[in-house]
Amino acid sequence: MERCALSDRGRRWHAMSSNIFTSPLPDVEIPDVPLTEYVFGGSSEWADRPAMIDGTDGRSFTFAEMVDRIHRLAGGLAARGFGPGGTLALMAPNMPEYAWVFHAAGVCGATVTTINPTYGAEEVRFQLNDAGATLLITVPDFIGAATEALDGSPADEVITIGSPEFEALFADPLEQVALNPADDVIVLPYSSGTTGLPKGVMLTHRNLVANLAQSKPMMQYGDNEVALAVLPFFHIYGMQVLMNGLLAEGITVVTMPRFELEKGLELMQEHAVTRFFAVPPIVLGLAKHPAVENYDLSSLRSIFSGAAPLGGELGEEASNRVGCPIVQGYGMTELSPISHATVGDQYKSGSNGFAAPNTEVRVIDDEGNDLGVGEAGELLIRGPQVMKGYLNNADATAETIDDDGWLHTGDVAVVDDEDHMFIVDRVKELIKFKGFQVAPAELEALIVQHPAVADVAVIGIPEIEAGELPKAFVVLKPGVEATAEELQAFVKAEVASYKQIRLVEFVEEIPKSASGKILRRFLRDQSSD
Repeated sequence: MERCALSDRGRRWHAMSSNIFTSPLPDVEIPDVPLTEYVFGGSSEWADRPAMIDGTDGRSFTFAEMVDRIHRLAGGLAARGFGPGGTLALMAPNMPEYAWVFHAAGVCGATVTTINPTYGAEEVRFQLNDAGATLLITVPDFIGAATEALDGSPADEVITIGSPEFEALFADPLEQVALNPADDVIVLPYSSGTTGLPKGVMLTHRNLVANLAQSKPMMQYGDNEVALAVLPFFHIYGMQVLMNGLLAEGITVVTMPRFELEKGLELMQEHAVTRFFAVPPIVLGLAKHPAVENYDLSSLRSIFSGAAPLGGELGEEASNRVGCPIVQGYGMTELSPISHATVGDQYKSGSNGFAAPNTEVRVIDDEGNDLGVGEAGELLIRGPQVMKGYLNNADATAETIDDDGWLHTGDVAVVDDEDHMFIVDRVKELIKFKGFQVAPAELEALIVQHPAVADVAVIGIPEIEAGELPKAFVVLKPGVEATAEELQAFVKAEVASYKQIRLVEFVEEIPKSASGKILRRFLRDQSSD
């Protein structure tokens, strides 16, 4: 399919909407309550049911125990002065304590910013500074980068989960601090949006509660469900769909700090897992890896794939092998995250499903004109799940959300005559490596600091397992030499593993427009030759 060119965003917004797609599901009521009250509001019905089980050591906590720890931890944080206006940074793998810290901050009325635990010190420091976080909570494995990141940041202390200092935070239970769900920010995950460097996404209590309420009729959970949570809680998909969404439905969550196929299969069998949430590289493993045959996966009711497009043929191959449906959804951090999901048995190969309740959808051409059924254009979303905005970045917010509240996703979509939405292309520059966002601009700004580099451009190269591989096109300074391995090592020392440059090609010049913008399509064409 020919790539949809996008012109000046201001011109596109002049078009009046005449074709708005909505969900085939009825709108839902969105409670005006804080997030923790919504997630654990029904927990008295299943107080003695296991809420979270640590897949690494078998520690198990009931819903009643989770609520108790959250409110006692909130009491200790409040005693330290945490409350409305304060920000706590959480840098940890999936574990029951993650939910304790996350929700304790919310009960205090404070904000939590979730940090990728594989980040290096510079990346952690950037987020601490941008978010204004004054306390960093992590685990012993990441104490090195965490401690180094404090220098030059507003945070003055690192507390490790499980340490005496952490245990000392538990105090008399604190009830939910009064707040305004529609305005007060509960979490600041970081996203590159449709382009550029990472930005703090301001998600309010209402944003997250709304998306959980919208997702409820789409997910259609049953009784006695158990889910395996391998996708990271610091990422909006893991945070909302796995941690908050599952707990709100009374589902037992088995956590894994990182995905290892055979360990995951073992936990599915041991705990009779009924729901599994994946990204395309994991689905590829389920389709191809010989170890799958060695485990009993008959308890699985469905597998949900997100964070990046899943090819229809791969999904069907994996589905046939494990014996349950594999369906897709669509979302982004700025959408809290779900705007579309497959409902029940309403599955179509390659489809991202239906629009969520209370969600409006438009598809526009490069002039901002609304398109109809079967026509490809940029996907726009409006609804209560749309973020409040980007922290400290009004310009980026205005570039993403127009005056009428439509969020421009940067993805090219088609809606068919049965309300199914298909992502068919991507306009935005982001690279999706194993479901994680990689911003070319961030890597370009780093690589050009190498003393041998005169210019650079980074793009994503399609690859079946990873989705896309970050590739750098490098122009060296005259008379200076450098190898691909040297540049890759230079990048590796500064960024998380998923951002590393996998391929390097040396070129004479970087193709650019008259205004100096990198013409990435020419680099893509060059790579496909």
